[in-house]
Amino acid sequence: MSDKTADTRATCPVDHSASGSQPAAPHGSGCPVDHTKKPGFLSSLTNTTASTNEAKCPVDHAESQVNPLNMMPALAQTMHEGQQTALSTDRESSTIPRADQSSDTHKWEYPSPQQFYNALARKNMPAPEEYVDVMVDIHNFLNEGAWNEVLKWESRHECKMPRLIRLQGRPRDISPLARIYDWRFGVRPFDRHDWFVDRCGKQVRYVIDYYEGEPKDDMPVFNLVVRPAIDDFSSLTDRAKQMWQDAKQKYFPDSKK
Repeated sequence: MSDKTADTRATCPVDHSASGSQPAAPHGSGCPVDHTKKPGFLSSLTNTTASTNEAKCPVDHAESQVNPLNMMPALAQTMHEGQQTALSTDRESSTIPRADQSSDTHKWEYPSPQQFYNALARKNMPAPEEYVDVMVDIHNFLNEGAWNEVLKWESRHECKMPRLIRLQGRPRDISPLARIYDWRFGVRPFDRHDWFVDRCGKQVRYVIDYYEGEPKDDMPVFNLVVRPAIDDFSSLTDRAKQMWQDAKQKYFPDSKK
């Protein structure tokens, strides 16, 4: 897959042999997965989503009672009924700047393991408590990878500090590009997010399709397809330029850029 495809896996967790540009790891971070928790991890994820019709982000970004800035519901930090193990309530700060703040130091925060578990339980997606920390790490790493891909698109423009306004989960809405991939490769994304970015005063919508790859060493592999939505001529131009660059790299790798 082209069109800014990032292959992000839990095994350290980026496969740099995938086509398209790859997300860089967050500054100061190593492999997000605690490998002492690896055995049986993939099967636990399968069991987590077995009771649902589709796999998707456990945090529902389309609920009615949400923060309008990030479309995140209020998630409790208290232990869920029947929970056996106390989970951390610490929330990790992302590298993604908030659009509602003027300072570069204000970043979006990810849900804590306890909030993540509560979101899973509320959606009838029970998860083994010992794997929640790993699932949160992968969730956060995927978002960091998606933001890095957004920044690569944004580097085409003069704005030096794009910021995330909000995001919206749309797992049931298949994007046009995803339909093409479905027709051509027979695969569909398990989730979709629309991210709304502030480009120095201009709102730009990005579409992110999440695909499940072939597991490796009992660890999940994910492919992210990130691109600006064709909402205006500027985004259309960006997409066309990227397609041309991908074609030149594929068919004329020795040619000058």
